[in-house]
Amino acid sequence: MSVTPYRRVLEVSDARRILLLGFLIRIPIFSAGVILTLHVVERLGRSYTAAGLVAAGATLAVAASEPLRGRLLDRFGLRKVVLPSLVMTGLCWSVAPFVGYWKLLLLATVGGLFAAPTFSIIRQGVMAAVSIDDRRTALSLDGVILELSYMVGPLVSVWLTTFVSTAYVLFGVEMLSVVGCALLWWQNPSLRAVDTVRLEGVPTVPRRAWFRPGFVAVCGAAAAGTIVLTGSDVSIVAAVQEWNAVAMMGLVLVFWSLGSVIGGLVYGTLSRAISPFALLLGLAMVTAPMALAGGIVRLGALAFVAGLFCAPTVTSTVDAVSRMVPGVARGEALGWHGSFMTAGSAVGAPLAGVAIDHLGFRGGFLSVAALGVVVAGGGWFAMKLRRRFVAQHALAA
Repeated sequence: MSVTPYRRVLEVSDARRILLLGFLIRIPIFSAGVILTLHVVERLGRSYTAAGLVAAGATLAVAASEPLRGRLLDRFGLRKVVLPSLVMTGLCWSVAPFVGYWKLLLLATVGGLFAAPTFSIIRQGVMAAVSIDDRRTALSLDGVILELSYMVGPLVSVWLTTFVSTAYVLFGVEMLSVVGCALLWWQNPSLRAVDTVRLEGVPTVPRRAWFRPGFVAVCGAAAAGTIVLTGSDVSIVAAVQEWNAVAMMGLVLVFWSLGSVIGGLVYGTLSRAISPFALLLGLAMVTAPMALAGGIVRLGALAFVAGLFCAPTVTSTVDAVSRMVPGVARGEALGWHGSFMTAGSAVGAPLAGVAIDHLGFRGGFLSVAALGVVVAGGGWFAMKLRRRFVAQHALAA
């Protein structure tokens, strides 16, 4: 595996800056999801289904707001979009960890409506900093750094819950997330869509020009991939709970993320892209065997294998979307992409939660893996039909 493509990306100072910022901002974001599940199940004494509903409320709210926030990013820039998020999320999460279940559900949902489009901003910043030839490598590197954030955040936060109440840990990670948004507002990295409009005077592109079946299909693959990942996350929590080994959960997550880091690094050096649907199918196929784990060691090993497909699957969908959409509409397009992924998170958590409540953690892994296989097969078939339709009309013309 050649490191030359990564060296080219890291030689760009703007790329280094936005990648480091992305690493710091995502640590508390990834910590919050795991801690929220533990908080609802352990401190509030609710089921995994109930925990999934809280996650679903927050993530569906984020999904509903992301396309609009992406469009606002294209028109008004980062600071005017992020500032309201700083205020509202800070207010909501300063209270939510210390109230009952239903108030937590409400506050988490309101907080989700005002969540900053952090992932979209970081990815736009990464793409703005490099040439189009290095875009997939830069996005792969961002995916790797994302996984490093995932390795650090949950490991530390889960360890903290062995000494401190989940309420205080949840409060801490959410306040760190607010600080991260403030840092993003202060740095105000360049976004390609905004720069294109300002420098070239290009008018806004109508949504109908790019919001086509191919775009929707790729976003659907992104959503399905997130369902698999989120459902696996909840299933891992359930597995270590069943084995009375919550303190070891961070180790499993580290192995999972390590596999994703390796997979992402390899994918970033490939000479050509791989279909998002092929990668989604691979992700689903390697997730299913995690249901066979009988202990921490085996679960960690299987998680490592499953992780090899995590970062490449997400990166392939971001790369595909960025190439389908003109630069002046990229903020909104990535907003829709993020909305699909967030909706996938909303579906994945309760889907796995219901399966876990009825069939144990094994059912959680199998349910989301099965859905991933179905979506990958359907998406591949739909794109094949679309290519055949385009080819026939080209010949007829």
